Amino acid sequence: MTSTTRQSRVLISGASIAGPTLAYWLTRHGYAVTVVERAAAVRSGGYPIDVRGTALEVVRRMGILPRLRDAHLDLKRLTFLDGNGGEVASLHPHAVTGGVEGRDLEVRRGDLTDALYSAVRDDVEFRFDDSIDTLVQSGDGVDVTFRGGGHQTYDLVLGADGAHSRTRELVFGSEARFHRYLGYCFAVFPMRNTFGLSHETVMWNTPGRAAALYAVGEDDDVHAFLTFAQPEPPFDAFANRAAQRELVASVFADAGWEVPAMLAAMREADDVFFDGVSQIRMPHWHSGRVALAGDAAYAPSFLTGQGSSLALVGAYMLAGSLAGRDHTAGFAAYEAGTREFVAVNQGLVGEGGATLFPTTAEALAQRNDRLRRLVAMPAAEPRSAHSALTLPDFTAGRPAQ
Repeated sequence: MTSTTRQSRVLISGASIAGPTLAYWLTRHGYAVTVVERAAAVRSGGYPIDVRGTALEVVRRMGILPRLRDAHLDLKRLTFLDGNGGEVASLHPHAVTGGVEGRDLEVRRGDLTDALYSAVRDDVEFRFDDSIDTLVQSGDGVDVTFRGGGHQTYDLVLGADGAHSRTRELVFGSEARFHRYLGYCFAVFPMRNTFGLSHETVMWNTPGRAAALYAVGEDDDVHAFLTFAQPEPPFDAFANRAAQRELVASVFADAGWEVPAMLAAMREADDVFFDGVSQIRMPHWHSGRVALAGDAAYAPSFLTGQGSSLALVGAYMLAGSLAGRDHTAGFAAYEAGTREFVAVNQGLVGEGGATLFPTTAEALAQRNDRLRRLVAMPAAEPRSAHSALTLPDFTAGRPAQ
């Protein structure tokens, strides 16, 4: 760690993926870092996520790639079913995602967050079960009050607190200004694996509705996904768990296959995650001494499969861009170096992401025809968007005072 006469103090809001990655690299560039997280601890578990392309180089430079390779889930099969439960096509997941066999990773979200936390916990102050209440910028710093009590002044505040970012709301205004709704909602929750599934995903579709069972291992619970077209975002349901479950149950009330069992499991599950499928698109990711990274700045939606990878790469770029620069120049360099990578990955929703969930019978038939053709085709080419940025090799610099 670079020695300084007075370490610049940085507060990071969020301890999921972008936050700990920022903390790791900022400490190596000489900053004193505090991470505030509203949860009581690093969140373990969660549905599987992908680490692809440029993001693999980030985790390699952090020294956690071997640990993540050990945690790789190695899904072997993705099977699509029609409304009657009959098989449409069964193929390797990479044929659909554009992933690279033997290189790209799919891990439980908790395995990634645990690895990131382990890499930084000895060098960073963590404030769990707390969050930012207010922040006021001045020429010399950012005055922050915490909901758990207390007040501190930091040189910089970095928001890595997700698509519904409190930091973004405080500094840039309402989420509605930056929220691009993509026309779908989804619920995900665990349920018992009574289906004999192992290292595979099975997806049932009717127009505007999809139900998927994702099995990471034969003896583990499966992750159940229920996705449906919803022309307007159901704002009333976003803040009401009972309303969320009622909405999902009503949409899938007459569905066949294993959906009735999935709905029963959802009613009993303690940890149902419900949200709209959307992106965050902002003209600028910084204002004064505050900047955003990860989903807070540029959530791409799960349709791209690139949320975690963008969080890793964006955090690396933000921390490195600040090294040896004042915050004004550093934030400008971050945006200049990262925005094109973000744009091409967010653009993946226009290259087939949403077509996995057709909303009409005609579109569903066309998708099924494409899937059948994929079965007979050679392995898909890697998506260039995943590796569209070559990571700079930032030299640890002296943060501006």
